[in-house]
Amino acid sequence: MKFSNLVATASIVGAAVAAPSGHEHKEKRDVLTTTIKAQTTVLVDAVNQANVLAVPADVQTEAAAAPAATPATQAQAAETTQAASTQKASSGSSGSSAPAVDVSASASGVKGVTYSPYNADGTCKSADQVASDLSSMTEFPTIRLYGVDCDQVASVMKAKQANQKVFLGVYFMDQIEQSISTMKSAVEQYGSWNDVVTVSIGNELVNGGQATPSQIGQYVSTGRSALQAAGYSGPVVSVDTFIAVINNPELCQYSDYMAVNAHAYFDQNTEASDSGKWLLQQIQRVWTACGGNKDVVIAESGWPSKGQTYGIAVPSKENQQSAVSSIKSACGASTFLYNAYNDYWKADGNLGVEKYWGILSNE
Repeated sequence: MKFSNLVATASIVGAAVAAPSGHEHKEKRDVLTTTIKAQTTVLVDAVNQANVLAVPADVQTEAAAAPAATPATQAQAAETTQAASTQKASSGSSGSSAPAVDVSASASGVKGVTYSPYNADGTCKSADQVASDLSSMTEFPTIRLYGVDCDQVASVMKAKQANQKVFLGVYFMDQIEQSISTMKSAVEQYGSWNDVVTVSIGNELVNGGQATPSQIGQYVSTGRSALQAAGYSGPVVSVDTFIAVINNPELCQYSDYMAVNAHAYFDQNTEASDSGKWLLQQIQRVWTACGGNKDVVIAESGWPSKGQTYGIAVPSKENQQSAVSSIKSACGASTFLYNAYNDYWKADGNLGVEKYWGILSNE
């Protein structure tokens, strides 16, 4: 993927603020934004085609998210799309560097999918239930997990296809070494560290106000040391929201690449069919915030199938499918879709969408 700015970007100010409500009921909303447009040209080698887009690169100022906050405004900008039938994204472009993005094709059209092993009442799914879930997920090259509870690493490692990989996560920062020990046991029992593409130490901790960037650095250092001792030598990251990274570029120092969560629905000014284009803008912004020195992977992106209309963002199954199609076309090979199944164990959340992101669910 190649990015070349046509105009100088404005400075990015503000802070991401969101109040998490714990592992059981985490809301995905980040912050309200006011957007200023700057023209950017993006050349993307998607899964099956190359696209050239002239899209607006967002430069946003943030306000604290709150139930009664005034909706943000967003300037409109003209966009031009031109197909490039044979051109491939390469490593250099007229004096401009580009973020290196995985463009390997897969049957699913995306890098992977996220998965949580909980029943509607919040209890753990059995190994047989997990195996049943994974039987419908065979097209996804990588399955992203968030923690090690419910024996989920062992259940997924046992049930996944031989050619599938896993993206593992440490959820609780007071249990880093213990969680990695659990990972090690499961990985060695049902495969090897070659099955693991990445380990994340935490998920949205800065965005959620649960850690400072410097604390993230300490957590990642602790995790990396424990993982190396356990025999793992692959990438280690700390996943956060795109806006948290943009507002806290110190985070770029700690992860081996930037893994960020970004959902167009919460932008409120983006329709489902434009999700992929919006996501490309956020990839560009994170890459720029990190000085062009870190590759960027979208660790979560999707669209809710039920809930409240938010600006022009309308939850529905049809719009979810439209968003997924847009993401696949624009940057699927760099994106983990969120989520495999609906999370009925979650609270409804401020907009009533938290349960309904499952792309394989019927509602």
